[in-house]
Amino acid sequence: MTEKTVLNATHRALGARMVDFGGWDMPINYGSQIEEHHAVRRDAGMFDVSHMTVIDLHGARTKDFLRHLLANSVDKLKAHGKALYSCMLNEQGGVIDDLIVYFLGDEFYRLVVNAGTRAKDLAWIEQQAKAFDVQVKERPEFAMIAVQGPHARAKVLGVLHEVDRPRIEKLGKFAAAAAQGPHGMPLFVARTGYTGEDGFEIIVPAEHAVALWEALAAAGVKPAGLGARDTLRLEAGMNLYGQDMDEAVSPWEANLGWTIALDEGRDFIGRNVLEAQKATGVKRVMVGLVLDEKGVLRHGQKVLTANGEGEILSGSFAPTLDKAVAFARIPVGDPGATRVDIRGREVPVRLVKYPFVRDGKPCEGI
Repeated sequence: MTEKTVLNATHRALGARMVDFGGWDMPINYGSQIEEHHAVRRDAGMFDVSHMTVIDLHGARTKDFLRHLLANSVDKLKAHGKALYSCMLNEQGGVIDDLIVYFLGDEFYRLVVNAGTRAKDLAWIEQQAKAFDVQVKERPEFAMIAVQGPHARAKVLGVLHEVDRPRIEKLGKFAAAAAQGPHGMPLFVARTGYTGEDGFEIIVPAEHAVALWEALAAAGVKPAGLGARDTLRLEAGMNLYGQDMDEAVSPWEANLGWTIALDEGRDFIGRNVLEAQKATGVKRVMVGLVLDEKGVLRHGQKVLTANGEGEILSGSFAPTLDKAVAFARIPVGDPGATRVDIRGREVPVRLVKYPFVRDGKPCEGI
């Protein structure tokens, strides 16, 4: 059975093209995917991300548990509502999932994990939590709407209760706070996102999700589907679980070394493998590619380098750049003249540092 978010009928009423996404019936677009992409880069767009899994952790040893579970260190979370991006690793140093953790009290943390990995994430977290006597509580009664773009924050602030606006306006990046939405509905507003633009991800009780969506639409926020979400996050240099990393790939190999905290005295799952990899060096690296001629870079295409073959991970036409870009994993070392095999034709590509787009504009050298 395909699962549906509480906004499913709303998407269909808007004429969305629906697809199966990790077992969920989700909107890929509402007409023009490229227009939705540009709306987020230039103004404000909103995504139904209610398929994401919210997990609340409670208990006296919750912090100790997260210090053990995650490759990044929750010791960095000092202020209430502060958030951290991290990978959750297996014993071999491979990525079980990437997630965001929120600090909501000494004995209360909230995780938001990927929809497609829900079952294995929950099983792994529950298994690891036993030794720490931590209560693991999934929160399926919540929906989630991401509002992204240069004008996203202003438009969200306009639908909040006036008493909450000054406080939410001051909310820093990667932080969250409670607020009241239209008609006093309770919201959990996080200044996070997956597009490279500023904005909020809003957790809302499912019974209020349609009213919040409609209030945002009335405020001029354009609905956007998973198609635009994918091209936006690729331009912004953000990994997609299952495509750019998985349980056979370590954070070093996924260009996520910045999320690893090798702080003293903290024995997190997979740490010994990551330390060994750091000492010896990894054999594969993740790079950005730009195709300057016409054509499309797609997942699975072969990448040819002086050191051997690699492959395209995420690849797509990038509407902000009007050309194709991709992430690729290739053998370490100077790659020389790099080509991609596109239907039997070796097409030259440029290796670049990503992100490809920042603040709505192409990055230098792209």
